[in-house]
Order: sequence, then structure tokens, then C-alpha cells
Amino acid sequence: MNRLIDLALHLPTPEPALTVAYTPIRLSLPNRSVLELRLTAPASGRHLPIVLFSHGYGPSQYIPSKDGYAPLIQFWAERGLAIIQPTHASSRLGGLGPGQPEAPFYWRERVAEMQAVLDRLDEVERQAPAVAGRLDRSRIAVAGHSFGGHTSALLLGARLQDEDFSDPRIGAGVLLAAPGRGGDDLTAESAARFPFFDVDLGTIRKPLIVVCGADDNPHFTPRGPEWHADAFTDAPGAEALLTIAGVGHGLGGIAGLDAKETEAEVPDALETVRRLTFAWLSKRMGINTELWEKGRAALGGDASRLAALIEKVR
Repeated sequence: MNRLIDLALHLPTPEPALTVAYTPIRLSLPNRSVLELRLTAPASGRHLPIVLFSHGYGPSQYIPSKDGYAPLIQFWAERGLAIIQPTHASSRLGGLGPGQPEAPFYWRERVAEMQAVLDRLDEVERQAPAVAGRLDRSRIAVAGHSFGGHTSALLLGARLQDEDFSDPRIGAGVLLAAPGRGGDDLTAESAARFPFFDVDLGTIRKPLIVVCGADDNPHFTPRGPEWHADAFTDAPGAEALLTIAGVGHGLGGIAGLDAKETEAEVPDALETVRRLTFAWLSKRMGINTELWEKGRAALGGDASRLAALIEKVR
């Protein structure tokens, strides 16, 4: 029972169930420090769909790591998903530090870390005995917030200078306040500092949902909040654009409550993100197709003030 939410109660979602979490799961990788992960999953059930979650590069010291995004991750796990969160190379807490050529963003290494997790799911399961044998490797999605959205977009098929980073094991994606187009769409300073934002989103053919804050005014570009919706506009695989009313980049609190990333704690907005992203993932992963349909209907009625939803006609 969440006494802080009001309109979001009109968006249906399953009752929460017990979860288990393992941290730190450690994977040794060549020529670098150990990669640490958190795995959060339902305490019971089999054939659990997997979500790889990529954290952002926000201002907090600890949130950009495996230990961030609990408000979102816990919600998903309580309703049937197994979420794996790496502490990326870009993390201030447990990353690779400032002394290497790709520092501080390590955009390429972040993609490699996500692929390494998939390569070594056997090792992940060995370190998480209550989850071992219960993960469904045929149902894998990727999700990411902010810079994590950039990482996720590359894994879904976005290309940078015609280089393909896509992983065939990943079947769907959730992009949360992700970067839009680079190049000429950026300010001159941002284009020089973030050349890796100049990705071709038009090569993403995997199904995805794009989530934006209506008041998210990006400082990378002279454009407004719609910059974060570029993946929906450009990607052939994009199915839905969900624009959350009254919030900015933190989407009401997905990264953490009382955190620097959360410029405004808005319980109804956070709940809208949690419920509708789960509903979309639930539909995409064959858990429950009715949740998304009922959520769509609620946005057209009692919950209409929470968000705007646009879907592409297939």
C-alpha cells in the first residue's frame, strides 16, 4: 500500500511478491578490475525473464552503480522480472577511474560489460543459488536511464560510425530519458565533448518503449524535452513513447529517493513509470498482455493527467 499515490492507482499492476537479491556478484574480466553486479529476482517461480539494467552517469556518488535505481528495480522484481545491474566502468564508486584513455565515460566498455554478463550467466547463477536454474535466457530485455539509455540503444542496434554493437540475445528495450540525436543537434561544446552521442538510432529494429519527462530540458542541445524522444521518432522498432507530466530527467524518482538525480520526488509520476514500463515489458515478454491494454485505457480516462502516450501503428 502506497499512501502517496493517487491517480496512478488507476493503472493496474500485479500485487508485489517476495524477492531475493545477491550483491556483490563478481565477474573477473581480462585487463581490468572485477565487474560487480546486483541480481534482484522473485523469490519463487521459474522461467524468469531477464532485464539487464544500465545506470546513468548522474551527479551522485553511489546511485550510478549496481546499488542505484532501487525504486524501479525492486518494483519490477516484485512482479516477476529478474534484473541484473552492473557497476559500469564509468561509475565513480566502483568504475575504472580517471587514468585510462576512455575515461571518464567509458561508453564502449559499458557495452562490453553488458555483453560479458550475458556471456557468463552460468557464473552469475552459481553466485546466486536461490535463482540458479530459474532464469529464462530466451527472454532478455535491456533497460537504461540517461547515459544508460545510450548504452542500451547501442545494444539494441543503434550504430556509431557504422559500427554495430547489437546483441542478438536481447529482444526488447526500455529507454528512460535517453540521449537523442548527436552531431548538429548538440551545442558545439557538447558535440566536442560527447562525439559518441552521434549515433544512428534509425538502425534499431528491436521493439522498444521510450520514456521521457515532459519538463526534461536537456543542456546538451538547444532543443527542448522532445530531444529525449528521438529514439521513438527514428527507430523502426520503437513501439511507444510515454511522456510523463510534471517531471524532468529523474522521472519522479526512478534513480533513488532523496537523491541528486531526482530533481523532484513526484510519487504519482514515479508510479506511472514503474507500472507502465512493467506493463510493456510484461506484454513483450509474454507474461501478461492485458496489463498494457488496461494501462493504455486508463491513460485515456481517469489517469489522463499523468502522462501522454503515443504508439506507432503497425
